[in-house]
Amino acid sequence: GPGLLIHSDQGAQFTSREWAAFLREHNLEHSMSRRGNCHDNAVAESFFQLLKREKVRRRKYRTREEARRDVFEYIELFYNPKRKHTNNGMLSPVDFEERQLKLEKAGV
Repeated sequence: GPGLLIHSDQGAQFTSREWAAFLREHNLEHSMSRRGNCHDNAVAESFFQLLKREKVRRRKYRTREEARRDVFEYIELFYNPKRKHTNNGMLSPVDFEERQLKLEKAGV
């Protein structure tokens, strides 16, 4: 089956034959936003902007594994359990989800 999912807008570089060939060659699956709908990608764009700004900006990784580990640790040890979000009432994603589950169990 397909490997990693690559999501993009419908820019010319992402609709070219060369891009499609690259994706096939590397066993990647392509997903695209709807034409003219920038909101399809808003959550992902916001997350990656934070990842770049808070973690990987100006870093030079010696290996792909070092980069993978650094991004994994950012997501699993900081972003999800600790990073507070204004849209979640200043709760981390983990705390917000736990609160929602408690409310659902209580029938609220």
